[in-house]
Amino acid sequence: MGSSKQQISQILDDNKLIKSKFVFNRLANKSGEFKAGNYMLSPKMSPRQIIDKLQSGQTVLPNVKGNIVVREGANIDQIADEIQKNTKFSKKEFLDLINDDQFVNQLAKKYPKLLSSAKKAKNTRYKLEGYLYPATYALNANEDLKQLVEQMVSKMDMEMTPYYDQIEKKGYSMQKLMTLASLVEKEYGSEKDRRKIAGVFLNRLDKQMPMQSDVAIHYALKNNKSTVSYDDLKVDSPYNLYKNKGLGPGPFDSPSIDSVQAVLNPEDRDKGYLYFVANIKSKKVYFTKDLDKHNENVDKLQKVNGYEK
Repeated sequence: MGSSKQQISQILDDNKLIKSKFVFNRLANKSGEFKAGNYMLSPKMSPRQIIDKLQSGQTVLPNVKGNIVVREGANIDQIADEIQKNTKFSKKEFLDLINDDQFVNQLAKKYPKLLSSAKKAKNTRYKLEGYLYPATYALNANEDLKQLVEQMVSKMDMEMTPYYDQIEKKGYSMQKLMTLASLVEKEYGSEKDRRKIAGVFLNRLDKQMPMQSDVAIHYALKNNKSTVSYDDLKVDSPYNLYKNKGLGPGPFDSPSIDSVQAVLNPEDRDKGYLYFVANIKSKKVYFTKDLDKHNENVDKLQKVNGYEK
């Protein structure tokens, strides 16, 4: 599915190809449909020339130097591996840029609704964790690493734009929302459980209970094991949400919009669920509000899920 005209005007504006989104949108809305493709555009072109070009379908093949796939639920270290594998840039170059305060501050200034709370967060491993939109990106020959990262941030900002008013009305910071969404992204068993799991996390927050999320333990340990041992739960990290109450410093991965929607529209909060455990093989999730019942479910699933002691 192609981008809408408003999304295209945002992309053009972000890349300084138009001077006024208002003027461009007014002309575009009076014109025919745009055709998907790759176009060579210039800031010297008038809005009418750009619109004519986008309607022509006369696309060009970009000089692509690599395709980078940011998967839903990928964290920045995994994205760095993807970039090193598929581009001329190294993992170190990418992580150095991600940790560059000046670069992050520039992005926060350009995308304040998205990044203002991330910029202020303390003890984060990466301030941009959670804010690189999951999608496939083509790196062109004349594109540098800064442009690639900004493309990912810009895409996240564009996709989040329809939700900013709702986020503000709920009193959430973006850091809180994206952290919750990143937990839901990795925890959910099936699509129908996503909103219920969001409800459990929100209920636990209300009661000032630790989140007790294995997703957070994997992130703290920098591993992708399928199971968590009892020793793992003792790891000394601000991201350990078994030892620490609250949500920790920030997001654990790049969540999908579905997980964002789940946090904004949780399900079954009124049932008071505080615990859940999933059967890793069947993906069935068992929700309870009673700790004894939850422990009973955990014991039943111990062999199936391969819990370690």
